[in-house]
Amino acid sequence: MNHVIRAVRPDEWAKVKDIRLASLQDPAAPVAFLETYEGALAQPDSFWRARASGSAPGHGGRSVQFIAEAPDGAWSGTVTLLVEEAGGTVFLGATSERAQGHLVGVFVRPERRGTGLLGALIDAALDWAWSLEEPWLARVRLHVHEGNPRARAAYRKLGFVPTGISLPLEGSPSVTPGRELELAIDRP
Repeated sequence: MNHVIRAVRPDEWAKVKDIRLASLQDPAAPVAFLETYEGALAQPDSFWRARASGSAPGHGGRSVQFIAEAPDGAWSGTVTLLVEEAGGTVFLGATSERAQGHLVGVFVRPERRGTGLLGALIDAALDWAWSLEEPWLARVRLHVHEGNPRARAAYRKLGFVPTGISLPLEGSPSVTPGRELELAIDRP
């Protein structure tokens, strides 16, 4: 693999926006993301600046976005890890029972899939999560749509296991109706 996996820098907000828009144009976007291309495109530059600086809009907590950067500077993939505090409101209005990480915005460009970039991005996010001392994260989780078996298989190959928790997706025009299945990996 000839990519560098690294955290996004605040001044790279325009590239953060570009890769997000690319991900939302992927054919799997309706079962992979809770956002539409049109919705993301309408966001002001301040939204993208905040996202690149580690303040995920609408999250309130700490976050870090990792990218896979090719030798020519192009971004081939990305993942963001949100830190969820114990007792805080998290994904789809639930309450977090423990301090944990939450992987979101996972995307690898189609021409780079199957090259190991997904594993490298996830490894970087997990390494960062496990390095935190405050809060100490007991696990990292993610959600995957029941209609996205390719993603479920990829995450299971990387060590994530189903927790048995699923959440309904209803009434949102940006996603395919169904259920979001939770997978998690415990701190080693």
